[in-house]
Amino acid sequence: MIKRSKKYREQFKSVEASKKHLYKNAIQLLLSMPHSKFDETLDVAIRLGVDPKQSDQQVRGAVVLPNGTGKKVRVLVFAKGEKEREAQSAGADYVGAGDFIEKIQKGWLDFDKVIATPDMMGTVSQLGKILGPKGLMPNPKLGTVTFEVARAVQNEKKGKIEFAVDKAGIIHTAIGKVSFGADKLSENFRTLLAAVVKKKPSASKGIYLRSVAVSTTQSPAVRIDAQSLADLSEEGAEEAA
Repeated sequence: MIKRSKKYREQFKSVEASKKHLYKNAIQLLLSMPHSKFDETLDVAIRLGVDPKQSDQQVRGAVVLPNGTGKKVRVLVFAKGEKEREAQSAGADYVGAGDFIEKIQKGWLDFDKVIATPDMMGTVSQLGKILGPKGLMPNPKLGTVTFEVARAVQNEKKGKIEFAVDKAGIIHTAIGKVSFGADKLSENFRTLLAAVVKKKPSASKGIYLRSVAVSTTQSPAVRIDAQSLADLSEEGAEEAA
């Protein structure tokens, strides 16, 4: 039997007081709970009405959160010539070509995101078995294979997050830190939700947003009334664009 701390039990009681909440109330409830000494992360779990086993019901995308994630992101860019200089000017932490290929093959992974220009993908493909399992392989659908390297670097630095439905039909992602406060976290939540709704597969029938819950690093999950989210896709569409 798992022993829970006194703080956790107090948090659980406050969650159980009301089974489902409006999203703003859910976030405010989480922020009112006792927290650890470190700045906890706010996580979102969205269960979708899709069958992930079907290729036409995969949900995957990326969105720049208006208030960032609170995490410093180290960006590696594979580019050459003018695009290499463009990436450097945009604030990329590492920019290069073959030298980084060899370095990664030897075990170097001190970066969080990888961007590549399309002409570099033939070379970068050598790293598929290393970067792929870690979710670091550049992907045109996620905006990380592009000639617009400056914009891509800036988006990563601002707080772009990637999301994908797992085998259970759930998207798990983080949208910021407790220190952001309710207004900024709510804005990030709306932006994420709008992006997920925009990715609804045409093959998905019935209710798309089945359930949504939020939690902090060490708190119980707070369930959100999914029916109350019906209008949020429009409200957050501008942030998600």
